[in-house]
Amino acid sequence: MKLYTIVEGEGEVTAVPVLLRRLLHEHAQCYGVQPAPPIRRKAYEFRREDTLRAAVALAISQPDCAGVLVLFDGEDDCPAEQGARVLAWARAAAGGVPCEVVLAYREYETWFLAALESLRGQCRIAHDAEAPPDPESRRDAKGALEEHMPRGASYAPTVHQGRLSATFDMALAYRRNRSFRKFTKAVGELLVQMRQPLTDWPPAAWRA
Repeated sequence: MKLYTIVEGEGEVTAVPVLLRRLLHEHAQCYGVQPAPPIRRKAYEFRREDTLRAAVALAISQPDCAGVLVLFDGEDDCPAEQGARVLAWARAAAGGVPCEVVLAYREYETWFLAALESLRGQCRIAHDAEAPPDPESRRDAKGALEEHMPRGASYAPTVHQGRLSATFDMALAYRRNRSFRKFTKAVGELLVQMRQPLTDWPPAAWRA
């Protein structure tokens, strides 16, 4: 049984399966669902009904597809308005296949900023790095991560995003970042719709 994701960035192609395996296997104790290799689409394709529906149709055409998760950067979009619009398109294309939509506001890397202390020493991030008070208010999260790297070092999504996804403290991100809470909730709702056992979600320790 596979969960298919539709993602925007090249880095997410590597990072999202890493993140989902952590959520599904380490925290949800759900071993019957595996993340499939993501389907990548350009940013504009998430904001057009025809291209978004075509991407979902491709996902559900896979014989092992049991659910679809659409994830893209929200930038300055209103997550509630844009998310509801894209979700309507996606579910119309998915038919009866479980489908959820999440906007990473403002970027996927904003989730790393929310748990920055847990990334100290990873990918050359400074050992005294601290999360900003409101991670979601910061534009250019990639640039914000670079500010905590040595002078001349740069953040490269295809190199760093998967590694940081395997490391960042998801409990911290959950408590500090609304869109990561939405992502966590969406994964749980998909598991319920896919008839997978889910007794404590999100983990109680995350809500402390």
